[in-house]
Amino acid sequence: MTTQNNTLHIGWAEADITPEELPVFIAGQFHARISEGIQNPLKATALVIESAGEHVIFVGMDTVSISEPLRDAIRAGLNEPGLDPQKVIINATHTHTAPLNRLKSHGAFRPWEDEEGGFKLDVVPAERYIEFAAERIASAISEAWKNRAPGGVAFGQDYAVIGRNRRWVDHDGISIMYGLNENTAAKFDHIEGYEDHSLNLLATYDKDKNLTGVIVNVPSPSQETESLFELSADYWHETRQELRARFGEKLYILPQCSAAGDLTPHLIFEKAPHERMLQLRGRTGREEVAARIAECVEHILPYITSTIASELELKHEFKTLQLPVNALTKTDAEDARKNRNDWQQKYEAEKQKLKDNPALMDAPHWYVPVTQAFSRAGWYNGVILRYEKQQADPFTPAEVHIVRLGDIAFATNPFEYYLDFGIQIKVKSPALQTFIVQLAGNGTYVPSPRAAGGGGYGAVPASNPVGPEGGKVLAEYTLNAINELWK
Repeated sequence: MTTQNNTLHIGWAEADITPEELPVFIAGQFHARISEGIQNPLKATALVIESAGEHVIFVGMDTVSISEPLRDAIRAGLNEPGLDPQKVIINATHTHTAPLNRLKSHGAFRPWEDEEGGFKLDVVPAERYIEFAAERIASAISEAWKNRAPGGVAFGQDYAVIGRNRRWVDHDGISIMYGLNENTAAKFDHIEGYEDHSLNLLATYDKDKNLTGVIVNVPSPSQETESLFELSADYWHETRQELRARFGEKLYILPQCSAAGDLTPHLIFEKAPHERMLQLRGRTGREEVAARIAECVEHILPYITSTIASELELKHEFKTLQLPVNALTKTDAEDARKNRNDWQQKYEAEKQKLKDNPALMDAPHWYVPVTQAFSRAGWYNGVILRYEKQQADPFTPAEVHIVRLGDIAFATNPFEYYLDFGIQIKVKSPALQTFIVQLAGNGTYVPSPRAAGGGGYGAVPASNPVGPEGGKVLAEYTLNAINELWK
C-alpha cells in the first residue's frame, strides 16, 4: 500500500528493549557501571508517516546515544516492501542508565578489556545487546509500517521548565560544568548560556479523530537520575505513565531531545527550595518532570484538535555531511599527552592496589576507580590521535535528516548540540514550528563559540571531535535545506 496523494497514512509500534541477558555495562559515565537490576523497562517507539509516495520513520529510543553499529544493524534488519531503511531516523533520549551500545572498534572505552589482564569484569558483551536491541527495533518498525492507516496530525507548542543550563562562569571567565556550591559560590559570576523551555508536540489521530500517539520534543536529556547502577528510562518512564494516565493506556509516546548539549534537568543553584517543594508535593525529581511535560501536553491538545489535517505535503532530505573537525594545535596535543600520562599513572596505581590486595574486589563497585582512570586516559589519548590524523583527514561525517510535514520541520543531528546553534536554526527557519532532534547519532558535544572560549567539560578538545566551526557549518546546512523544502 502506497499513497498516491497527500492523504496521510500513519502507523505506530513500541518495542521493549530491556536486555534479557544480564548484567550489562551501563553507558553514560567515565567509570564502568555493571547493571545491578532493572528499575523500569527501556522502550523504543516507532512512528511511520506516509504521504504521496514519500515516507519517514521516526524512532525514539531509551539509550545514551545511537552508535553506527546499532543504527546500521537496525536498518539491515528491515526488508518490508516499499520501506526505505535510509528514511529511518533513530534518536536517543540520552538516559545515562541504559546498556552500552558502542563497540571498541568505534571508539568505546573498554576498561574491562585490559590487554594486560589487570582485572576482569564479567558482563554480557555490547555486541550481544546491539544484536538484541536492533532485532527488537527493526520488528517494531516493520510492525508500524504494516499498521499504517489513514489518519491525521496536529501540532502545537507550549512551555515546560525541564532543561536548565548546567555551565556557569567564574570571575576569571572560566566556565565550569556543575560544581556550584558553598565552596565555589564566591567565584560565581553568571550562567553561561540561554535556556529553552519550549515543548514541541506532534499529535496523531486515526480516521475518526481519536488520539493515537504523540511526539514530545523537549530540550533536555533524560538524566535526572543519571548515576544509578540500575537500568532505567529515567524521567521518560514516569512521563509515559503520566501521559497514559491522562490520555489513554494505548497512547504511543515518542520522545525527542532538542538541542541541549549544555542543558540538564539538574539544578545547579536553588537546589534546596526545589527539594523542599518536591517533598511538599510528594514527588520525586522524575515525577516532577513527568508532571510538567504532561501538563504542558494537556495545555496544547484541546486547542489543536480543530486543526487536525489528514492531507499534508511530506518531504524528506537526507545527507551525510563532511563537517570540519575541531582544529587542534600542537599545544592541545601536548596538554592532552600530559593529562593522558597522569591518568595512565593513576590507572597503573589502581591496578597495583588490586594486585596487592585482591580483597578490595569484594567491595561494592570496587572497579570504579580503576575504570575511571582507564577511561580518562583514553579520553585524552583521543585528542592525540585526532591531532595526528587531522592533517590527512580534516573532516568527519555526520548524518543529517531534514523533514517537512506541512508547516512544520524536523531537523536532526548526531550530536549533543549546544543550544546557541539550536536557537539560530529556530530563529531563521521558515517553518511555523521547527523540531530539532539531537542525539540521532553518536552523541559527542558540539559547543558554541562562547562555550569553547570558557572551556570546561563539554567544551574542551577532549570533548569535541567537532568544534564550534563544525557546529556553524551544520546550522547553515540545516537552514539551507529547510529553506529548499519551503520553496
